[in-house]
Amino acid sequence: MTKEDLSAATITATAAATTTTNTKKLTLIPLIFLIYFEVAGGPYGEEPAVQAVGPLLAILGFLIFPFAWSVPEALITAELTTAIPGNGGFVIWAERAFGPFWGSLMGTWKMLGSVINMASFPVLCIDYVKKMFPLLESGWPRYVAILCSTLALSFLNYTGLTIVGYVAVFLAIVSFCPFILMSLIAIPKIHPHRWVILGQKGVKKDWNLFFNTLFWNLNFWDNVSTLAGEVDSLQKTFPLALLIAVIFTCVSYLIPLFAVIGSVSVDQREWESGFHAQAAEIIAGKWLKIWIEIGAVLSTIGLYEAQLSSNAYQLLGMAEIGILPKFFGVRSKWFNTPWLGILVSTLITIGVSYMNLKDIISSANFLYGLGMLLEFASFLWLRWKSPTMKRPYRVPLNLPLLVMMCLVPSSFLILIMAIATKTVYLISGVMTVAGIGFFFFLKLCKKRKWVEFSIASEEAENGDDFQRGML
Repeated sequence: MTKEDLSAATITATAAATTTTNTKKLTLIPLIFLIYFEVAGGPYGEEPAVQAVGPLLAILGFLIFPFAWSVPEALITAELTTAIPGNGGFVIWAERAFGPFWGSLMGTWKMLGSVINMASFPVLCIDYVKKMFPLLESGWPRYVAILCSTLALSFLNYTGLTIVGYVAVFLAIVSFCPFILMSLIAIPKIHPHRWVILGQKGVKKDWNLFFNTLFWNLNFWDNVSTLAGEVDSLQKTFPLALLIAVIFTCVSYLIPLFAVIGSVSVDQREWESGFHAQAAEIIAGKWLKIWIEIGAVLSTIGLYEAQLSSNAYQLLGMAEIGILPKFFGVRSKWFNTPWLGILVSTLITIGVSYMNLKDIISSANFLYGLGMLLEFASFLWLRWKSPTMKRPYRVPLNLPLLVMMCLVPSSFLILIMAIATKTVYLISGVMTVAGIGFFFFLKLCKKRKWVEFSIASEEAENGDDFQRGML
């Protein structure tokens, strides 16, 4: 038994021990739709891609980007989650590959990036609702609406992951049905030549907006790894759920995009967030516009719930392996949910909810990109360092091909970060420094025994001694 195998076994045992009181676990169908809402939640929010670069490049972006980014990220998530099946996901992978410091930094980047991303969902929700209630356009009514919606959605998450999973199924069906109807009604009105228009004359291409829109709409596949300890029959269920979710997500973006571009002729600059609702009115009437606007609200609920669940269980998983104090692993007596993780995530979300949507998306992408570079490095390092580790699902490529597979999305990440604004650099830099400082502060707390930490980290650190004892 290697040290890595021992560490993985320790994590698995810890996760199993902490979930024995939870009689209901996530099954295949709820897991598929939780993954769907981790990433997409429907075609809401894809419209700025057309505004940024025109119809043709927007369509190509949603056709090509899944193969360059979504598939590699999903494959890595499937392999590492089934190999090290504990709550905490990518934090555990980085910790096992490079040590506690990098595990903690991964947790900082991913958690803050995800929470910032979460803050965009109430904002996006209000952006749709304000079309029916102009009072929410600005001022204190808008601020109050964002605050109240955030708190209400967080309370729903507190009621349990199983409930959230089945709510996600319902929300996905109701929110995507109007797009299916709109696309069917649009078929006779489609003019295929509109699909190949590069863009309008005089409209400058906004590559920053384009790439960030693609990244935001097709990202966060690995977030579901933090729920690994809550999934029933993980080794079989998890890879299948990821496969179905990838296909469903890509189709949900492309069908409405082809339909609306082909059937509606408008100024490219009108393709801002929420344009699909206007297109629905042009294609079928006001009734469908209202349905899509209601669907947008329901979709943001699903997005928020899925990502809040991942954040809360990430903090729980970090407590289980001793990166965070033990009290972060506390669960509700009534619903068995990590209530402290939910509370912390909610408070941070509220704190950044009043940034404009573009800054929210860009900052989330930058922080998440740093985490993804570390995740790719962890994946490759574990393949090289621990080739004999039991991997129930294994990406069927050798190490050189895996390096090539990771280079494409890594290059895209570097591009995304290179075109970021000074504001994004500042926000990301401050948060990274704060995360590093927090790690060393917790290290001091552990040394001085100011707070209690899980024994899992001590067992992992003593793995070599344990192994020698066995031998």
